[in-house]
Amino acid sequence: MTVLITGARGKVGRATLDRLHAAGLPVRAASAEPAEVAVPAGVATAELVLDRPETFPAALDGVQQVFLYPEPEGIGAFTEAARTAGVEHVVLMSSASVNAPDAETHPLAAHHLHVEQALTASGLPCTFLRPDAFASNALGWAHPISQGLPVQLAYPDAHIAPIHPDDIADIAVEAFTGAAFRGLAVTLTGARSLTFREQLGILAEVLGREVAVETVTRAEAEQQIARFMPPVVVGSLLDFWAAACAGPATIADTTETLLGTPARSFRQWAVENAAAFALSKE
Repeated sequence: MTVLITGARGKVGRATLDRLHAAGLPVRAASAEPAEVAVPAGVATAELVLDRPETFPAALDGVQQVFLYPEPEGIGAFTEAARTAGVEHVVLMSSASVNAPDAETHPLAAHHLHVEQALTASGLPCTFLRPDAFASNALGWAHPISQGLPVQLAYPDAHIAPIHPDDIADIAVEAFTGAAFRGLAVTLTGARSLTFREQLGILAEVLGREVAVETVTRAEAEQQIARFMPPVVVGSLLDFWAAACAGPATIADTTETLLGTPARSFRQWAVENAAAFALSKE
């Protein structure tokens, strides 16, 4: 029952791979650069580039299940190759953004929705995991915090319910090893709604020092974020945060509701990743 893990260098993909391997299940790590993927002893690697169909047959050979990161380019060819190879189940790392009423045209949602639709049309049995905001998104604040600078935000009081990446991996493993989630689309969050300001307060407590928050204009935030994202995505993200200031984020499914185990908290994530925010010695 080989499981092919795409995105094996990502946090969730790697955690899922490690858990399945530790349970004694055969796994194969797929990457566009397989030589650069460090895997546990006994785990095979394979080249897989989702917009290069010629890489599909070897990567899918003998595979029964796939952990798939969403890539619209080439998804039709991939589903055909998966069916031909005898794949019996795909677990897709989708996004809660597909639940939006304008998902078809929303720049943050359409990417994931297109992949979900292609998988549904293929007839392959699927599980769609739709996580909302990741706790690890807070790493975007690592640079200013490590430099002792204020974190600049247009909407510091926007509410989200950040999910720990390891919670997603635990749920993905259950999707592969059990039958309860097969055929379902599951929206995932953390167990607690937190504003950005509250998250930064938790980071300050963990680090044992003040983390200043500076409110900036939307135009200033657009200029900063546009260095890393396309303008159309920046606008949609800021719209979402603006709307999220209205009140607490909705709590969807968590490891508590799905697996009966407590959801990992943002504080736990902060403790585990405190080194990323340590003051620079330069």
